[in-house]
Amino acid sequence: MTTVLIADDQPMQRFGFRMLLESQDDMTVVGEAGTGTEAVALVARHHPDVVLMDIRMPGLDGIEATRRIITSGARTRILIVTTFDLDEYAYDGLRAGASGFLVKDALPEELLAGIRAVAAGDAVVAPTLTRRLLDAYVHHLPATPGAPAAADPRITALTEREREILTVIGQGWSNTEIATRLHLAESTVKTHVTRILAKTGARDRVQAVILAYDTRLVTPM
Repeated sequence: MTTVLIADDQPMQRFGFRMLLESQDDMTVVGEAGTGTEAVALVARHHPDVVLMDIRMPGLDGIEATRRIITSGARTRILIVTTFDLDEYAYDGLRAGASGFLVKDALPEELLAGIRAVAAGDAVVAPTLTRRLLDAYVHHLPATPGAPAAADPRITALTEREREILTVIGQGWSNTEIATRLHLAESTVKTHVTRILAKTGARDRVQAVILAYDTRLVTPM
């Protein structure tokens, strides 16, 4: 049974999510939050598997709530659910530690599949969509100085092959594409990806893409 917390400041939106989730045999809603502050408190109380997190909420917004939940060490995974065309903070949400991103007009089956994927430890956003998302939003962020990739300890811990694979993950390649283009077995690629996540501390593939940007292995087009 996957436990879910709904965080959204719109009561009707929360109601719609609850109705959908409670129609599933493998999901249960453990609580609802109308603010980021409530979401953080309810996560500490109920330890849900997944939080459906809106970004724009009064007081503590969804980005800061996500950051606090992740830094607390909670095993809870965050699925950002917001309006892609209007919300320029989705990239910040993923950087804060969210494991995925969906738009509010996603089909019900897409939302359910996203929750199950996040609960299983996968990233919801497909690699190609992740690249589009980052390319769309990274230019909204202020330029901040940082160490080049070669000096970042998260990168220096990688082998040459792992660094190569992290780079193409950041470019939006799927495991199948990596295997084909680098002449590797797909099982070998999966092993490399697992080791990359472990060595860099990235929670999932989305966070690995963000790492590739942060360490300048990949730059926006």
